[in-house]
Amino acid sequence: MSITVKDVEHVAKLARLALSDAEKEQFTGQLNAILKYAEKLNELNTDEVEPTTHVLQIRNVMREDETRPSLPIEKVLRNTPDEEDDQIRVPAVLE
Repeated sequence: MSITVKDVEHVAKLARLALSDAEKEQFTGQLNAILKYAEKLNELNTDEVEPTTHVLQIRNVMREDETRPSLPIEKVLRNTPDEEDDQIRVPAVLE
């Protein structure tokens, strides 16, 4: 597979980029060089390699979700600048 100037123009249009003719030629060459390099990976023997989704081992580092008693409302409201009916009162954010 190779990239043409028309492909570069299409991607530039989608990205709303205005490219000069020189830039289109430059990007066409660069993208083709990237694809050529990526094609070298097909030469590798990967028969013994197991497919993976991540390079490193992934493990869950989250703690178990356990219910615990919460703070008493009096203690919570002690640090609030303003409260009303056992709720924290904040300035209005909508007009």
